[in-house]
Amino acid sequence: MAGISTSTTSRGLTIWGLATGALGIAILWASGVEFPFYPPPGLLILASGATFVGLAKRAWAPGVGAFLGLFVIVGFVLSSVVSGAGTGNLTGDAGIGGVIGTVMQLAGVVIALVAGSVAVRREYQVKQ
Repeated sequence: MAGISTSTTSRGLTIWGLATGALGIAILWASGVEFPFYPPPGLLILASGATFVGLAKRAWAPGVGAFLGLFVIVGFVLSSVVSGAGTGNLTGDAGIGGVIGTVMQLAGVVIALVAGSVAVRREYQVKQ
């Protein structure tokens, strides 16, 4: 890609990953998965994170997206260990909507974690 830096592409992937994760949570919610609060906090957190990473021009901003991706991954693991809800949604306990929503959420936040980390590293390399 001529003219587009790796950090710009990674920043865009971070935003895309966060937005995909938020959409996955919205699908879970629409599928009837119960959340402790209305609206689901993860939906708001990931959507706000995507907006922040997209608007903030600081070199460290994609790191916020990476952190949010890690935060949701840890939450998924903890909910799986404590109540089985995370893996239960993934294996079909909440129907096909739960599976689709969980896969989208996890894929999005993994992409945000990796791309956000790469973007921060690249942006700081460019400044040196």
